[in-house]
Amino acid sequence: MIVVKFGGHAMKDENGAFAQAIAAAQATGESVVVVHGGGPQIDAALKAKGIESSFVGGFRYTTSEIFEVVENVLANEVGPKVVQALMQGGITAQALSGRTLPTLIARKKMTLVNGSSADLGQVGEVVRVDISQLKELVSKGIVPVVAPISSDEDSAGGLNVNADLAAAAIAGALDASALIVMTDVGGIYRNWPDTSSLIESISSEELSAIKAGFAEGMAPKVQAALDAISGGAKAVRIIDGTDPHSFADALLSKGGTLVIA
Repeated sequence: MIVVKFGGHAMKDENGAFAQAIAAAQATGESVVVVHGGGPQIDAALKAKGIESSFVGGFRYTTSEIFEVVENVLANEVGPKVVQALMQGGITAQALSGRTLPTLIARKKMTLVNGSSADLGQVGEVVRVDISQLKELVSKGIVPVVAPISSDEDSAGGLNVNADLAAAAIAGALDASALIVMTDVGGIYRNWPDTSSLIESISSEELSAIKAGFAEGMAPKVQAALDAISGGAKAVRIIDGTDPHSFADALLSKGGTLVIA
């Protein structure tokens, strides 16, 4: 089982390379679950509505008004478009929101990756994953395409979950052989933006020791790698999803940053 986080900036898949790579993985007998982001699409939707958006420690501060936009964009626009792209590549896929079964159950996230307290609004931290629907779809040869929206364990509302962390929770729950995080940079850098500081391979223990030094969007990716390993995933590879060949390379255990237990 491979879990793939397909990021907003990595979704420009004009030549169908992503679908081709997933088809290649399936041909080897590997099952695939996709968790998608949609940051650029959410930004555009919020801008169109004149809603200001801000980030705290790499997480989008989410008011109830912003949550409504986020849920609509991810569940009703981005997810179905990813499915359409996969179907055009000959892959049977189905979009679902993490909130519907619910698959993702979360509580409000109150701390940042560096351990400091923060008010993030309706941002969730996954506490449980119900994998029943995912396993049912996979057993039928269907690739689940999951929007990272969760139910709130403390109320009837929903929460916005960072897509990297949602993918990590799902990968751990499924005991995935690998979580592949497709983003818009080449991997984890010790000293971003120094591109010569790319970490090619690192243990989760060493990464945990330096995680407080990462900022902005890289911080949740680092935490996602650690969460996935601690949850049961065997390995995490963070790659540049804007490179059409990077996913195929990742399936061959090449490229990006590899995090292992």
